[in-house]
Amino acid sequence: MTRAEPTPAPEAVGDGMPGSRLDERWAAASPAARRAVRIAAPTLVLGVAAATRLIGLDEPSTLVFDETYYVKDALSLLQLGYEGTWPEGANEGFAAGAPGSPGPGAAFVAHPPLGKWIIALGLAALGPESPVGWRIATALAGVAVVGLVMLIAFRLMRSVGLASLAGGFVAIDGNAIVMSRVALLDGLLTLFVLIAVLFVILDRRASHHRLREWLARRRFEGRPTDWGPVLWGRPWLIAAGVAFGLAVSIKWSALYLLAAFAVLTVAADALDRRSAGVALWASGTLLRQAPASALLVLPVALAAHLVTWTGWFLSSDGYDRQWIASGGERWTGILAWVPDAVQNLWHYQASVYGYHVGESSPHAYEAPALGWPLLLRPTFMHYVDRGDGTAVAITGIPNPLLWWASVAAVIVLVIGCLMAAVAAARGTGARAAIAPFGSPWALAVILTGVAAGWLPWLLYPERTMFFFYTVVLTPFLALALVAVLRAVLGGPADPAPRRRLGLAVVASLVVAAVALSAFFLPLWTGWPVPIDFLRLHYWLPGWI
Repeated sequence: MTRAEPTPAPEAVGDGMPGSRLDERWAAASPAARRAVRIAAPTLVLGVAAATRLIGLDEPSTLVFDETYYVKDALSLLQLGYEGTWPEGANEGFAAGAPGSPGPGAAFVAHPPLGKWIIALGLAALGPESPVGWRIATALAGVAVVGLVMLIAFRLMRSVGLASLAGGFVAIDGNAIVMSRVALLDGLLTLFVLIAVLFVILDRRASHHRLREWLARRRFEGRPTDWGPVLWGRPWLIAAGVAFGLAVSIKWSALYLLAAFAVLTVAADALDRRSAGVALWASGTLLRQAPASALLVLPVALAAHLVTWTGWFLSSDGYDRQWIASGGERWTGILAWVPDAVQNLWHYQASVYGYHVGESSPHAYEAPALGWPLLLRPTFMHYVDRGDGTAVAITGIPNPLLWWASVAAVIVLVIGCLMAAVAAARGTGARAAIAPFGSPWALAVILTGVAAGWLPWLLYPERTMFFFYTVVLTPFLALALVAVLRAVLGGPADPAPRRRLGLAVVASLVVAAVALSAFFLPLWTGWPVPIDFLRLHYWLPGWI
């Protein structure tokens, strides 16, 4: 007699796609075969991500869109330690393979230096005259983003199949591909945001276990547990602070994500204590653990951010580096001890803030955040009419099917969470409304990422903004879509016909998404195509 395998927990189901025959084959497969499948699926996804991001990276051989700022700033950082001013015709020099050098004068730049330092790594490795050198850092970051999406999805959903599906959606998405193939900052921002979110997820699991251990020990010893512990030993939370600090060192918009996930962490701590039976779970969290968590996160985030300004600090000619020496007003009173260099940097950052909140210059491809969900105005990065009936175009149109399906999935998840909240208020089965989509924690992470990446932009309707900013949203949108598809697939308790139908729906979506990505791929990678073929991709007036 052979011993029957235990029934897997619901959160672990999904390494094989549901369906009676598939389930039977999966159950009958050897451990080696299962391991091979679990390795093969993510490996295939990473292979697709690498191919779509690395092949043909040297084209176009001219600076594209805002590469005119960031590639030149990156080379300036290598040569001067700060962003200098470039002479007229510098772009032509880069296109000709002779980039030259910036002048000694400092340039006012609107974003912190880390993203440009990362781009500079490619310039240092392959040379500033190489278009691949301009873009290799963002391309590799784009591949890493796909891997991180799979890691996060697996941590949240405990399924290699669903994790591979989430990573696959990002791997074939046009916005993610384009932002990996041009030397802009937002793809790098996405990388560090996802690293930080992964650390938040790891902290949640570790702190959960430490809380239970503390409570068990105190109860065994007969000591009070009313307030709950102050958990200082949270290395993953510290790591998240560092990663968020580095993300802010690429673009300030990461501050919104840092704040949102900090609030999420506090809320999760409170709910964890309530479920563990801590009497003063709310006040214990707000008055004891929240301040401790802030001390674990904020100083290291600030320190990480300041470290990225090392080149500016070591220089004597960076922008505003000599602001006080040139007549700026030094701080007085209790802040008089602050070094001049830090005061100079503060003045510089105040100027940058003024620029950001006041930036409203018209642009042909500006896209207000209110229209992002509808995909009204994606960013055209590059266009050249070759004069022979063909053109080279690079446009950040995401895969339309995946984009609109993901937006719909977010709406479904929000409705599900609202229904769960109403059910909880009535004292009925709150989790039933969201159980098919995953755990409450998984949905909280996904929706926090979406909200923090989109809602703050609505506060600045007059500001000039672009659709490619949504690349930070893309991973969370993919996770939202997979959470809904998890419900479509069904689980072991559902009848076989229901699960076969769910599998057919998901498979059809995947096939259609892959076909659509193949159709749009020339516009994401800059392949020369007939102009008539190009026009077939302009589904909405704003896509031109």
